[in-house]
Amino acid sequence: MFYCQVHGKPVPPDVLGGFRESTEVMTDSAALQARMREDGYVFLRGVVGPSSIAMARKEVFGRLAEVGEIAEPPVEGIFTGQSQRPDEPAERGRFWQSVSEGPALRRVTHGPEMQYVLDTLFGEPSRGYDFIFLRPGVKGRFTFLHYDLPFFSRGTKNVVTAWTAIGDIPTVEGSLFVLENSHCFDDLIKPIQTIDYNSKDSPQVQMMGDAIEFARSRGSRLLTENFQPGDVILFGMTTMHGSFDNCSPVNRTRLSVDVRWQPASEPIDERYFGSNPAGTTGIGYAELNGAKPLTEPWHTR
Repeated sequence: MFYCQVHGKPVPPDVLGGFRESTEVMTDSAALQARMREDGYVFLRGVVGPSSIAMARKEVFGRLAEVGEIAEPPVEGIFTGQSQRPDEPAERGRFWQSVSEGPALRRVTHGPEMQYVLDTLFGEPSRGYDFIFLRPGVKGRFTFLHYDLPFFSRGTKNVVTAWTAIGDIPTVEGSLFVLENSHCFDDLIKPIQTIDYNSKDSPQVQMMGDAIEFARSRGSRLLTENFQPGDVILFGMTTMHGSFDNCSPVNRTRLSVDVRWQPASEPIDERYFGSNPAGTTGIGYAELNGAKPLTEPWHTR
């Protein structure tokens, strides 16, 4: 069904599964909320139209082509193995903020389609965080299993991550996966529910070990999909997720973006809102892996 690697290991079929699709109930608040409670996620096909996705992909990869990281034509996302980004961290942050605030990308992340879906899920007007996580992943990159809690819930606990595929993302190129039923792992979730992001405690938020064996130890599977442009998966702060290794045979860079959303009526975490959001650590977009040149390795959340 899928070919996936995680941390260099092929994922055996017994540990793999597909998402339950909820596109047919996308206009039904009660049904979406029920799916979120049951599965810990909601998977929707083609939320954002192909023209909007194509424009965002061209915009982002065009900026990366300007600094020598993506080959012509940029829309193909082929990594050059080189980079001419600034060396100074603050300059890198400013560059990445400018990429992350591109109008075509923001049309995808905060446009009417996403607004409608999140309003429907919450059953009331919603608000997307201004601080977004744009993720270009070159061959060899992956993301460890992790929970988003407690990083984004200082204002309200009622926060959802909206992850969008900006182009095709087959499993072989590092698709996102969710650990089945991880929103029910109370022994892992309870310790992190009362811990702030900068606590000196060390809650088990990120699993650095073998994701395959961890899934087996929990009687669980790694759920994923061959994502198509504009596909969206929504999940709560207590759903464990990660991404497979990008094993692209043509050196293609996978491109996705994730944005936190919450009810507009509830208190906000001011670190993630405004024209120059501070981010988790206070240094804004410079804190993100995306601010690093694509030539620099990273494996993190």
